[in-house]
Amino acid sequence: MDWIREFQHSIDYMEEHIREELDCDEVGAIMHLSGFYYQKIFSIMCGMSLKEYIRNRRLALAGSELVSTDIRIVDLAMKYGYETQEGFTRAFTRFHGDTPGAVRKKKLPIKSFSKLSISIMMKGGESMDYKIEEKEGFTVIAKTQRFVKLEDVDGRQDIPGFWDACQKDGAIDFLERCGKKDGVLGASLIGMCMEDSTVTKDFPYSIGTQYDGKGVPEGYKLYEIPAATWIVFPVKGVMPDAIQKTWHKIFAEFFPASDYIPAGNYDFEVYPFGDMGKEDYLSQIWIAVKKK
Repeated sequence: MDWIREFQHSIDYMEEHIREELDCDEVGAIMHLSGFYYQKIFSIMCGMSLKEYIRNRRLALAGSELVSTDIRIVDLAMKYGYETQEGFTRAFTRFHGDTPGAVRKKKLPIKSFSKLSISIMMKGGESMDYKIEEKEGFTVIAKTQRFVKLEDVDGRQDIPGFWDACQKDGAIDFLERCGKKDGVLGASLIGMCMEDSTVTKDFPYSIGTQYDGKGVPEGYKLYEIPAATWIVFPVKGVMPDAIQKTWHKIFAEFFPASDYIPAGNYDFEVYPFGDMGKEDYLSQIWIAVKKK
């Protein structure tokens, strides 16, 4: 249960500092995670991005303060982290449905948005298959695109479009031909999400396969994956729904009861060659882990 308690502590910390500039690395450190990986877990567990949650909490609190005090709107904007009254008014209107001035003058209703409270829901004994495997380092050849930060839900929604583009431009066919079929990953493609601590505006996502050592065409990169302890979760079903449901179960059910936490840096979705639209399609999620 430490995982759940630490998750709640991270939310409590954000609430205590909701009017300040929040550092994702500081919040993630409460769960012994990087800010990058914390944002990923938050969005999977909570169904919204961290950025969206913080913004909505601030706007809900600002609305409550607007109607219960005589604070100037410009001061309210500054208090809740907006550089200009105009920017605050736009965000306030999108959230509450009316401008701050109209809400105050006409005593219009405002929206609430409650602080998250994390709890365990007891359910009947569902099992979750997994394997713990020690793997030597290996090399991946991949096509990579950068997306907006993981805290932005739209960035993750753009990733299926990247897969479609790679299918259309022949990248998928090339990777299927050149992959190392007898390697660690077998005859598979991978979707690889990588932490890049040197960049704050976006993150790299790659579609690749294990490198066969036969050259790197223009537009592709090599990635050295270090030796690690991996937890491998089997996934059965139509993509992407089956993989998304498994991600949620991993963070909502497996890690809270496990002696492991994500090590960060890399995780993979492993897609064996085949029809991802079939009900019996088998894929995997690989997460590098370390002991708590």
